[in-house]
Amino acid sequence: MSQAEPGGLAASNADDDTTQRRGRQRRRNPSMLLALTNRMAEQESLEDQLEVLIEMAVEATGADRATLFLNDPAKGELYARVARGGQLSDLHILNSTGIAGEVFHSGQGLIVPDAYAHENFSRTIDQVTGYRTHNLICVPIRTLRGEALGVLQCLNKRKGDFSTGDLELLEAMATQASVVLASSVNLRDIAQARETEASFLKVVTELSTEIQLGPLLQKIMSAIAEMLDADRATLFLNDEKERELYTEIGMGLGATKIRLPNNAGIAGTVFSTGETINIPYAYADLRFDPSVDARTSYFTRSILCAPVVNRDGQRIGVTQVLNKRGGPFTEADGAHLRAFTAQIAITLENARLFEDVQQMKNYNETVLESMSSGVLTFDADGAVVTCNNAAQRILKARASDIVGRKADDLFSGANLWIYERLQRAAEANSGDVALDAQLDVRGQSISINLSIQRLRQSDGVAGSMMLIEDISQEKRLKSTMARYMDPGLADKLMEHGQELLGGQSSEATVLFTDIRDFTSHTEELGAQGTVSLLNEYFTIMVDCITAEGGMLDKFIGDAIMAVFGTPFRHDDDEDRAVRTAIAMIAGLRDYNKVRLSDGRRPLEMGVGVNTDQVVSGNIGSPKRMDYTVIGDGVNLASRLEGLCKPYGAQILISEQTRQKLRSTYRTRPIDVVVVKGKSRPVAVHEVMDHHTAATFPNLIDTLNCYRDGIAQYRDRQWPQAAAAFERALKLNADDKASNVYLQRCRHFAETPPPDDWQGEWVMTEK
Repeated sequence: MSQAEPGGLAASNADDDTTQRRGRQRRRNPSMLLALTNRMAEQESLEDQLEVLIEMAVEATGADRATLFLNDPAKGELYARVARGGQLSDLHILNSTGIAGEVFHSGQGLIVPDAYAHENFSRTIDQVTGYRTHNLICVPIRTLRGEALGVLQCLNKRKGDFSTGDLELLEAMATQASVVLASSVNLRDIAQARETEASFLKVVTELSTEIQLGPLLQKIMSAIAEMLDADRATLFLNDEKERELYTEIGMGLGATKIRLPNNAGIAGTVFSTGETINIPYAYADLRFDPSVDARTSYFTRSILCAPVVNRDGQRIGVTQVLNKRGGPFTEADGAHLRAFTAQIAITLENARLFEDVQQMKNYNETVLESMSSGVLTFDADGAVVTCNNAAQRILKARASDIVGRKADDLFSGANLWIYERLQRAAEANSGDVALDAQLDVRGQSISINLSIQRLRQSDGVAGSMMLIEDISQEKRLKSTMARYMDPGLADKLMEHGQELLGGQSSEATVLFTDIRDFTSHTEELGAQGTVSLLNEYFTIMVDCITAEGGMLDKFIGDAIMAVFGTPFRHDDDEDRAVRTAIAMIAGLRDYNKVRLSDGRRPLEMGVGVNTDQVVSGNIGSPKRMDYTVIGDGVNLASRLEGLCKPYGAQILISEQTRQKLRSTYRTRPIDVVVVKGKSRPVAVHEVMDHHTAATFPNLIDTLNCYRDGIAQYRDRQWPQAAAAFERALKLNADDKASNVYLQRCRHFAETPPPDDWQGEWVMTEK
């Protein structure tokens, strides 16, 4: 017994110390809780209140650090707004995982003496922060009505382990703080809601002041993305004629335009049903079309899409937002998007109406200004209302000197007959015409055709319109010349005369086309059939040239030569030539459909385009002259057209042309060749924009393999290059260019080129 007494006495003393410590703690708790309430109430922001709670929790429990998680019911997440000693301000976890999730749902505090031994402890946070959690204590934060607000968690007690006294104290602090926190959270939510509504009204107000459709759509996209905290936003408008949805403006799309059937995909489903769709995982939804991501190099995670309905209840498009930051879109986001689209639909419709009116006005003005005849309009009192450029030129006066003047003042003296005819037309309420009449302009007589028409409206006559056509000798000569050459060239010749006829050197882009295997077609068709074929074919091709402002230089059998940049130059002649080539291939494809339906063989053609210095002028004999261009640049364009056949291409352009292009086209390097008759190599590229999925399957993947092969080919890595071209041929067995390089790789593997070889290939044929 004597040996046991010291031990019993020590245990008794320890129990007394614990009892005394707990007594001191209980006496201290009310004052601490009161101080906590007072300090939190003094803070102006929720973040400051959370910081106070964290600091006092660490102090009360003797912990190393603490974290307070608040619950986001919309996302089902616990998020750390404040963390002491770590970088956890942006931490989000599901409110059903980890120890925090367990305490949040159970509503019971928990002491964990060994964190890594607990089945619900997640080591992910430690791995992210580099912090090692040994023990922890976690309590729920609930309002007096039992509503869960979050959890409070303390980590790594500095001395010993967390005790039940620590748990009781932390629970009391959480309960005491919940009153202040609940009020602050509610106030914060109300403030955020008001801020959102204020932002919404501000955006709607700004949109209502914009009537230009382009800037309006840009503002709409930016506003939607900002309000919903989304990565991208796109507005699809409905094309009633084509039954397609198209993107006029889309964030992140750049120049890419998307068109899709208005009943296909997510956007089509929303447009067809009129229902808002919220998809948290895009690739898990069968309606999602991943090809759009492939075209735009983007990865879509979440989608929120709502219909845009006008004031008549008609759906005119859909609004789509992608990839909400921090998680999927919520029901509140859907409500905001629907409210936003309801407001912008009216604004959008007004802007489109204004644009239609403006386009009609601009169109009418363009028609007037493009007319070679002078046009004057008069109101019911005989005063001039409008005067186009041609009228100013014919009358040799400025618009300010004509508009507003009365007809009897404008047409007096030798021109009084014009006023008299205008008066007679008004009295008879009918039109009048004078052919080959004389107009005196500052003492000079010119020949004109005059036409007068009455302007009518629903409530009566609005005035008169007068057309004045100059048919003087210069006009007659110009009209005659335009029958034999390009009208623009005729203008230049009339303006500069011998200067153009004598020749000039300038930069121009030359385009050559040729029909493949034309001889066999002529043998089948005979003389009359061949002429009929060429007339049909040339009509299509010449329309493509004139649509882009090019000059048809000549027909050479079945070949066509066209020039862009002479006798007058545009800023984008190279682009005009390339667009012409693309339009030619597309036009030929449509023409071939007609030929096949008639049981006739389709045609194939090649196009070569080159930019260089050329000499232009009237070349020939005194009895017969042609305005044309000559030079090495012309010859190279012809050679490029000839190269289309061995490479299986339809459009080839030179490096000089490619470097000067302003727009972006889908091209690939074809070769560095030394054409026949030349000694210097020329880089050649193929334009691929005319291709469809049917004419060139797996285009993007094939081009990627092809480009890899070209790079390895020029580095003399024959086996690797051959493998790349073989991959390209597996994707598209008809890619002749890949097959050409595959054969070269096999040849060079056995017979390498000389050491000074730079990748060029010498052509032995034209």
